[in-house]
Amino acid sequence: MLYLYAKSIHIIFVVCWMAGLFYMPRLFVYHTEAKQKSDIEYQVLHKQFNIMESRLWWVITTPSMYLVIASALVMLYVNPGLLSMGWMHMKLAFVLGLVIYHFISQRIMFKLRDGNSTWTSTQLRLWNEVSTIILFAIVFLVVLKSTIGWVFGVTGIIGLGVLLMVLVKLYKRYRKSKGENVD
Repeated sequence: MLYLYAKSIHIIFVVCWMAGLFYMPRLFVYHTEAKQKSDIEYQVLHKQFNIMESRLWWVITTPSMYLVIASALVMLYVNPGLLSMGWMHMKLAFVLGLVIYHFISQRIMFKLRDGNSTWTSTQLRLWNEVSTIILFAIVFLVVLKSTIGWVFGVTGIIGLGVLLMVLVKLYKRYRKSKGENVD
């Protein structure tokens, strides 16, 4: 029964963590693009984005990550046999990648807060897709429970990544044609 409670908590907080990881880079894009406004507008927007990013990060995203990890550790403690499965090793590697993504995003947030970010809005749009690609890999691994099956899923993810990059470039071209300032 403990395993099922831990699994339920794990799923709920994976959704919360991913929601934060999906939304935070979008805030970074808008925060970065605010620099194109007048100095007075930028100061107001900068302050507001700092509040929004801080609340999202410290109230939802980071606590959710820790609850995901804690519930996963409980599941592995209750069912240590999972650690002998190849797909679980791959899943844990991707989860580690997601944790690294989390802390790089945190560093971006701090740099934006301090006015030291060198990321462009286009780079941040692409950064936003990294968590999606990692999520795809994890879901394929968990559902297929196969170290071979995930290869096909990740191949599809790479294709999705290429498609997303093309779409970002097309969107940038569209915005340029509308006379918007894009970087």
